[in-house]
Amino acid sequence: MNEVIQDIVSVIRANSSFLITSHEGPDGDAVGSSLALASFLRKTGKDVCVHLRDNVPELYVFLPGADSVVHHIPDRDFNAAFVMDIGEFSRAGEEFCTFKRIGSMVNLDHHLGCDNFGDHNLIDPQAAATGVLVYRIISAFGYPMDRETALCLYVSIMTDTGSFRYSNANPEAFAIAGEMVGYGINAWDVAEQLYENQPRKRLELLAKCLPTLEVLNNGLAASVTVTLDMYAVTAEDSELTDGFINYPRSIHGVEVAIFFRQMAEQRYKIGFRSKGKVNVAGFAAQMGGGGHHNAAGCTVDGTLDEVKLKVYGIVESALC
Repeated sequence: MNEVIQDIVSVIRANSSFLITSHEGPDGDAVGSSLALASFLRKTGKDVCVHLRDNVPELYVFLPGADSVVHHIPDRDFNAAFVMDIGEFSRAGEEFCTFKRIGSMVNLDHHLGCDNFGDHNLIDPQAAATGVLVYRIISAFGYPMDRETALCLYVSIMTDTGSFRYSNANPEAFAIAGEMVGYGINAWDVAEQLYENQPRKRLELLAKCLPTLEVLNNGLAASVTVTLDMYAVTAEDSELTDGFINYPRSIHGVEVAIFFRQMAEQRYKIGFRSKGKVNVAGFAAQMGGGGHHNAAGCTVDGTLDEVKLKVYGIVESALC
């Protein structure tokens, strides 16, 4: 793995223009790791463009560089592209997947089973977040950390470890976060931005979501659902449903939480979360998705009843 990092460092040193992208519906790690890498590259004199198919969620617009993210790739050449936290290549969106004006591609990821689609692939499922991989690259480059880059790295790791509550909060994650605090990151300021600054509309949407709670398998699994009708009533969209799945997961005795999020008339995004005993990546894989042991997802077509029947059947058979 150190050899791959050194290869990536060589790519950075040898080139001047970089395109950075991540997955649709970006979360804290996707945004934080992308902006951390961009901050580092810019401070070393590189020309950088950060592309995300979808908007930066409101929770993360305070991060340095968030206002420079573009949703359409400029029609120009780039020496190299970094693909961040993607899981599977198609999640970068059609525009990036069909973009040809790139010299080489670097794949940075910590998803279990991520394909080696890059010219250089730094994939480590033991890393708590993709931001950890960015930190390793910056360290190997020998760049002295600055506060803006540190803030983005801290948010990347903090959010993907559930504020250091999840099982992926390993010693490396704590060590890096502690080092970032040493660069001037105020842990309370970040927590206030992320958890004490919610739009009222998010709570109104959550109020519609929680009554959909279903508990199955004698309390071993539970789910909640958000439909297009709920978005219409609250004038909200999918951006602020991040974290809803933690409510069924928090129930005593529940080992697997499921979140059904309607994307279109007969299409649902399914999120899975595990408390550690159950590998939910296996559930997602059976339906064409993927992810980690404790967090995974997929997309399933059909009516809500048909989708639930399929998903519950897979979960129940594994928990029996």
